[in-house]
Amino acid sequence: MSGKSGLTYRDAGLDLDVYEQTLEMLRPLAVRTHTPRVLDGFGGFASLFSLDYNARLFAKNYRHPVLVACADGVGTKLKVAMMMNKHDTVGIDLVAMSVNDCLCTGGEPLFFLDYLAMQRDDPTLAREIVKGISDGCMEAECALVGGETAILPDFYQPGEYDLAGFCVGVVERHRIVNGKSIRPGDIVLGLASTGLHSNGYSLARKIVFEHARLSVDKYVPELRMTVGQALLEPTRIYVRPVKRVLQYYQVKRVIRGMAHITGGGLVDNIPRILPSHCEVVIRRESWPEPPIFTWLQQLGNVPEAEMDRVFNRGIGFVMIVSPYYAESIQRQLLEDRVPTYIIGEVRPGEPRVVFV
Repeated sequence: MSGKSGLTYRDAGLDLDVYEQTLEMLRPLAVRTHTPRVLDGFGGFASLFSLDYNARLFAKNYRHPVLVACADGVGTKLKVAMMMNKHDTVGIDLVAMSVNDCLCTGGEPLFFLDYLAMQRDDPTLAREIVKGISDGCMEAECALVGGETAILPDFYQPGEYDLAGFCVGVVERHRIVNGKSIRPGDIVLGLASTGLHSNGYSLARKIVFEHARLSVDKYVPELRMTVGQALLEPTRIYVRPVKRVLQYYQVKRVIRGMAHITGGGLVDNIPRILPSHCEVVIRRESWPEPPIFTWLQQLGNVPEAEMDRVFNRGIGFVMIVSPYYAESIQRQLLEDRVPTYIIGEVRPGEPRVVFV
């Protein structure tokens, strides 16, 4: 070893000084999402969040709080972001996938943590990604309290990364929404999606890039945008409008069940909340399907049943509600700029979705 310096972490692919600079760069993106309920700032070994808070402007007190825990990722939509070299919206997708799941219980998302794994230190890329996560947390009214940035030189190719997200929420025990009160005659409300959201991208990419051999910058007249722009449209976050509806009906149990329409589409996600004696009948022509779904189906000659199982087809969230309040709830959601449609009803049967 005479005359030679020893190996360092930098030689193995990780520069600790750059890593620390990256974390400092991310700090303000997390802090901007904090309320006084976040007790410890940013950068400790774990984060502290006050469940009850008595200040007049932030009164949050619970009688029988139940915690709600969710975890999800963005999937191969990240491949499209890498192809476009645009990384400032996939963080919104990451937040949406977990907070929308939390919402299905009637829960209020409280805080969020992210896991970002990268091939090498890249402060600019990390900031782009976490800016999207921060934006998503602002929209979902939850705090980004921490996370993990892992540099894994031997796991990913240059420019590749992966994301996972974790949300914790809370719901009063007596206000949990679990689908058990769903009954025949209830109305199915479909809340519009903004496109593919974050599901079905393995098929979508195969159709677009392998089968049709299109590039991300190819302009598609029927979509009025490029391929990349259409595929990167962020997932809609439903937290604010649905929370307002839940708060409006605090006494009456009018929201019977809620479903986030992710992988499996309407076909697989709605039955997850149905009682054993109920089926849902969906009318196909009851909402306008965004053109991206028709375009993908025609481009890949995809069977109708496959489209139903893989994509949301324009409905990103479903609320099953009392028929007496359906139109009122629909109006409230429209006032919050979420197009909402009466897409079906509950009938006696086994837990399944039937299209008519």
